[in-house]
Amino acid sequence: MHKAGSSSNLGPGGLDIAQAFFKPIQNTCPPSPTKRHTKISVIGVGNVGMAIAQTILTQDLADELALVDAKPDRLQGEMLDLQHAAAFLPRTKILASVDYSVTAGSDLCIVTAGARQLPGESRLNLLQRNVALFSAVVPPLARYSPESILLIVSNPVDVLTYVAWKLSGFPSNRVIGSGTNLDSSRFRFLIADHLDVNAQDVQAYIVGEHGDTSVALWSSISVGGVPVLSFLERQQIAYEKETLEKIHKEVVESAYEVISLKGCTSWAIGYSVANLARTILRDQRRVHPVSVLAKGFYDMDGGEVFLSLPAQLGRNGVMGVANVHLTDEEADRLRNSAKAILEVQNQLDISCS
Repeated sequence: MHKAGSSSNLGPGGLDIAQAFFKPIQNTCPPSPTKRHTKISVIGVGNVGMAIAQTILTQDLADELALVDAKPDRLQGEMLDLQHAAAFLPRTKILASVDYSVTAGSDLCIVTAGARQLPGESRLNLLQRNVALFSAVVPPLARYSPESILLIVSNPVDVLTYVAWKLSGFPSNRVIGSGTNLDSSRFRFLIADHLDVNAQDVQAYIVGEHGDTSVALWSSISVGGVPVLSFLERQQIAYEKETLEKIHKEVVESAYEVISLKGCTSWAIGYSVANLARTILRDQRRVHPVSVLAKGFYDMDGGEVFLSLPAQLGRNGVMGVANVHLTDEEADRLRNSAKAILEVQNQLDISCS
């Protein structure tokens, strides 16, 4: 597989073409040693992988982008298509190969490879088709980039994040699932639409499983810093619980709706994952609802399960989990979500050799 940047710079007679175009400046200072070269690898060049890749490029998040896929022709075509846009993008070296050695030295490895979710198919039903794939994907990523952070996007993301953690041998803070980061964005949009405000002014989280047992944290929703439910109660403004449940149901079903209409989801998850990449690689220490090892948080001590919690992210991965107040009902639902994931997870036989 051809790799971008592998062609020679030598022109006729051995002259370096770059030297022919540019006269060097004398007595220049060497590059600053504090400048960090950032490399991101994206595994899987389907609709989701390429939406993530192009968003990373347009947002100038990496100096080097490596693409890996099992289909060499598709991979070559996607690489060339991105390279041909170089004049319109921030400078980024783009590599592509079916060989995982192309990912060596990555700061962040984003895994999107997996079977496509079918219309009406539960995310958990994808599990058996994807566990075997991860056994071939994760170990070489860990071998070529032992200091990287793994960001899992493939579904069912919570269980596959657990699988990636076991297969990689990485500490849990360096294995993260995209989780409900996108669900929470959808949640904020629907609340903002309902209240006729800007979604950026809404703080709201969906936690738990990225799927049918997810939990909407209604008690902690705020708009412009004002807690919504307590404000309504103080103002004696009536609201119906059925309305809240309807909004949550729309969040859960929205991905299925997009899949039924266009065959897949891509752009929203592309922006969501690029948003996570920015927070991690630029050490922004923002809080995102992402899939992390939940043991020890919110009284969840029943087993090693990954699910989404409001986690602070930075250059070392997961730095901590926000101590968001939960009502008794929300806490019960979160534990039930963990149990649902754990029931499926306990059926797995993962070889970590």
